[in-house]
Amino acid sequence: MATSKLTIVVPAYNEEEVLTSSVQKLLAVEDQIAAQTVLGQRADILIVDDGSMDHTWDIIEKLHAMNSRVRGLRFSRNFGHQSALIAGMSEAVKTADMIVTIDADLQDDPDKIGDMVDAYADGADIVYGVRNNRETDSWFKRTTAQGYYKTLKLLGVELVPNHADFRLMSKRAVETFLQYPERNIFIRGLIPKLGFKTAEVFYKRTPRMAGESKYPLKKMLAFAWDGITSLTIAPVRLILILGTLSCLLAVGMVVYVIVMKMLGLTVHGWSLLMVSLWFVGGIQMISLGVIGEYTGKLTTEVKHRPRYTVQTILD
Repeated sequence: MATSKLTIVVPAYNEEEVLTSSVQKLLAVEDQIAAQTVLGQRADILIVDDGSMDHTWDIIEKLHAMNSRVRGLRFSRNFGHQSALIAGMSEAVKTADMIVTIDADLQDDPDKIGDMVDAYADGADIVYGVRNNRETDSWFKRTTAQGYYKTLKLLGVELVPNHADFRLMSKRAVETFLQYPERNIFIRGLIPKLGFKTAEVFYKRTPRMAGESKYPLKKMLAFAWDGITSLTIAPVRLILILGTLSCLLAVGMVVYVIVMKMLGLTVHGWSLLMVSLWFVGGIQMISLGVIGEYTGKLTTEVKHRPRYTVQTILD
């Protein structure tokens, strides 16, 4: 442990309101860990600016000027949270022995990083930060989250329940993860497939100190869907939505038929024919949409486009 270096990777998108206080907190956590594990100054923070449109990068530059342990990496535009994590890990693994990823709002408990380092010292290559309660979530979010985990399990997807992207990974675990070349990636679903020794650290998630969540309902739904298909294909998804609406319309037709039957205004044979047409048509469009999602994934992969473009690095 005396020669081990810790790097905390922090993806940030429009986080000017919380970034300074978050970095100060993380530096204090690293100092505390250093005092307990003789890491010394072999600990730093790498902030990945995911194409922020506010003053996030300006703040990163100021923090770097005040403390060389704060490093920065800036995207040329917004490439998304998952790409920011990959970019941060790709840069950090060049010098770090263990890498912790945590969101800039610090809703995940940074004080648990010390426990993660202890688990790493005990031989774990991957240490998951797992929420032990969801009191800060609304009833809707808690219910949909649990339903999502159950659905993924039924589909055969290996996932750590109540774990997001707060984790520690050893150098060899990160290097192995980076060998996966796919562009459309769902990190929290891929990490369990690496096969290294794992451990879990439980914590209570806290509300944001300031600013707004970067994952409103629309983004959460899209991210959940990408967790199953690994990509959002807008035109094909439109077909899927149309298919779903067709099925819902079929249900409405069933209700309409029942009402008309009760009123004695039905035409013989018309009801079954119309319901069948709407239902079968809806199923066909949903099927085309699902197939199209995977076709879109393949199209994106074979193009081999870069995951992200780095504009500036503060090292």
